[in-house]
Amino acid sequence: MPFKEKLADLDVFVIIALICVIGLMSLHSASYTVNGLLNKDFADLQFMWFIFALVIIFFVLKYGYVKLLDKAYILFFINIILLLLVFAIGRTRLGARRWLDLGFFFLQPAELCKITYILALVKYVSSRQYKINNIYVYLIPLIGTLIPMMLIIKQPDLGTALTLLPVFFAVLFTSGIKKRFLFVPIIGAIISSPFLWVLLKQYQKNRILVFLNPNMDPLGAGYTVIQSKIAIGSGGLLGKGWMAGTQNQLNFLPERHTDFIFSVLGEEWGFIGAILILILFLMLLNRLLKIADHTSDLSGKLLVTATVALLWFHIFVNISMVMGLMPAVGIPLPFLSYGGSNLSAFIFLIALCKSVQQHRKVF
Repeated sequence: MPFKEKLADLDVFVIIALICVIGLMSLHSASYTVNGLLNKDFADLQFMWFIFALVIIFFVLKYGYVKLLDKAYILFFINIILLLLVFAIGRTRLGARRWLDLGFFFLQPAELCKITYILALVKYVSSRQYKINNIYVYLIPLIGTLIPMMLIIKQPDLGTALTLLPVFFAVLFTSGIKKRFLFVPIIGAIISSPFLWVLLKQYQKNRILVFLNPNMDPLGAGYTVIQSKIAIGSGGLLGKGWMAGTQNQLNFLPERHTDFIFSVLGEEWGFIGAILILILFLMLLNRLLKIADHTSDLSGKLLVTATVALLWFHIFVNISMVMGLMPAVGIPLPFLSYGGSNLSAFIFLIALCKSVQQHRKVF
């Protein structure tokens, strides 16, 4: 195989590896304070998940996306059962019941749903390409989207639930559906917004109100975002240096190892470091779009498109959130934020995209 083709087979994983290395450095810094280490070094734990990710990549590339699509409905049904089990035997943390205790690790079915939902949606839409503009055919994926969303919101986990929406729109748009069908859920959401407000938990309402008026509760709901903006702004052009950020080291920044990891990076590596991460993400998304553009298989194209939509949504919302440009909704930054379930889900989806590239010989 020519060197250029070998490089093309590796470039997505090379980009992800670079992002992950930066993430490990930021996680190690986020674990450290001037008084010593926190309860655990999140970088060490995340590294173990990276090792597990190699197993995931090998499995997906060996098995192939076509065989996984064949089992899409079964996997999605099992995931729905797991989401229901969360309410019965799930582990509660910080007032949210989202995890199943499997003994050696905690499984978050909502993160797993990003995979099974995409597989089921892609299989359904690709198998009904010429009937997708039939209203009855269209209603099935719409209902199939609302069911896991409602279960995830109930946990409560509004952020993860919202991530299914861009996938839904991206897959249907790419399939060639009439544009008016895409406006139906948007109009429905606008009309029902007063009722949805009533269903929100009080802390979720507070986050939205604080976004509209950051100084409404500076020591409560608005504290994390205020500290995050201070951290990013104080980083300046070149940053304060690795493990030298005051907001981070002095423990002023809550949740800095998960949703607000970008704040740590911005404070320590400055504008240059933040731009570097954005460039790497842009390169990753661009590479995935090229894979989608060069495959003639509709199901493969939809799989890659769904992955791009999910990645873009996470990146856009998380960075906007930590900069105070959007309400804090609890969406992690891919490959940087700490979390085994989230990392495994994205690595699985990236491996699916590479499977599309390999099976269709797009280069």
